[in-house]
Amino acid sequence: MDSWGILNVDTAAIAISRDDDLQSSFRRKNLMTIEKLPDKVLLNIFSYLSHREICRMATVSKRWRMVAYDTRLWTHVSLRPEISGLHVGSLESLLALISIRFGPSLRYIELPIELITHTVLHELAAKCPNLTHMLLDFSTAMQLHDFSEMQAFPTKLRYLCICLSEVIFMEGFMRKIYNFINGLEILHLIGTYEKVEEEEEEIYEVINVHKLKSATPNLRVINLYGINFVDDSHIDAFSSNCIQLECLAVNYCNKVTGSTMKTLFQRSRRLTCLLMNGCSLQSEHVMQVEWEKSSIQELDVTATDLSTECLIDMLSRIPNLRFLSAGQINGFNDSVLKAWAEAGTARNLVALDVESSDNLTDEALHRFLSRHGGQLWALALAGMPHITDQLWQSVLQLLTNAKILIMGTQERLGINIHVDQLMDGIANSCPNLERLELRWDPENLRFSDKSQKAIDILRVKCLKLKCLVLSDGRYYEIVKANFERADRTTVVRTSTNCRVSNYYMLSNYKDLIFN
Repeated sequence: MDSWGILNVDTAAIAISRDDDLQSSFRRKNLMTIEKLPDKVLLNIFSYLSHREICRMATVSKRWRMVAYDTRLWTHVSLRPEISGLHVGSLESLLALISIRFGPSLRYIELPIELITHTVLHELAAKCPNLTHMLLDFSTAMQLHDFSEMQAFPTKLRYLCICLSEVIFMEGFMRKIYNFINGLEILHLIGTYEKVEEEEEEIYEVINVHKLKSATPNLRVINLYGINFVDDSHIDAFSSNCIQLECLAVNYCNKVTGSTMKTLFQRSRRLTCLLMNGCSLQSEHVMQVEWEKSSIQELDVTATDLSTECLIDMLSRIPNLRFLSAGQINGFNDSVLKAWAEAGTARNLVALDVESSDNLTDEALHRFLSRHGGQLWALALAGMPHITDQLWQSVLQLLTNAKILIMGTQERLGINIHVDQLMDGIANSCPNLERLELRWDPENLRFSDKSQKAIDILRVKCLKLKCLVLSDGRYYEIVKANFERADRTTVVRTSTNCRVSNYYMLSNYKDLIFN
């Protein structure tokens, strides 16, 4: 056989060998289905699903059912259908779940009114020794279950959130749990602020705050949200017993005037965060506070009626303020910004929100940002028609450390916002940006056929961007499609269902979250 014949035979043999390898590899790939995955890998995949989806996976096979019911997937559970989509049909079913599926792994649970009974709470206390976070939703209650026989309650709770009813008095339940909650560090009492009707109705003090404060001496974070009966005496009560207090939030408690604020700071030397959005603060009370001796670093006085004199006095005397939210205040004007800058007390500021401050001019804002813009991590200048892309373009190069930017107004303007140049400026100036919201009306946004390039630059240069909120419209669709093509499907959102806030910068932000 000549050399050519040998070469042809060898080539044919190699080709046959390769075909065999390919067929063998193809057979192996066909055999590698999801059923061949180890349980620990399947468990990890399931951990990315919601509990509602996990329950659906449990119907696929016996093996999947076993993995889906692994207690490690059920450490944080919400049984409120409107939140999680999970609905437990009977108390017997819940008791079985607590014993079999939750057990020692359970750390966090949310219960609706129909599941809050003494037997359920007994079972949680007995079977879930590591339960540290609990939310009890009484908001829709017309009457409570009978708790006269309740003898046990989870004892390791660090976080307790109680959603109050407008008309149901809680004392019968609360006096049964006072002996079990002295280890609480975080307390949320959620009122019915968002359910208030136009007609004024009689207000009931449905929970006894003065008794509650005696049972919770170790509180670090207190959030009293939208409770129509909370006033200054309740703040005084907590401050008299909670010496560890670091953060107090009384947002939308419109009976709070600030009359006990001076005493609050005298007693609570560790208080660094005070949130009073929508309270009825009186300037004379606020000016009596010894701000210069306080440890306050984070302050929210949004939508209050504080005077210009009061704001200048307060901001000039707080030595270490890092976070200020002071929007929707008529008294917050150019003279406040000027006096604050001259006093030198804005040197530690990292987050500023002056949303809807119509008495601030763009010239005053530019002067302030020229001096302090480089230190800011979060800036919100939304809700002001006169603050357009021109001001933002002039200060963006100063905001090199910005993580949060909120700009624009929903009010239809008589001018256009050139969003391509704005996006380009943001991308080139703010590499650490995490959250961005543009609230301008879609009809005011002007962009060209080459806007994809500006969006590409933003997407490529701002790799930490988690959330980009836009008003629903053509530009929103263009930006969303651009990010989705790059597999960043959760970044772009519409203002209909998402809002950006400087609250992400609060040191106790995670402790203040509630559903």
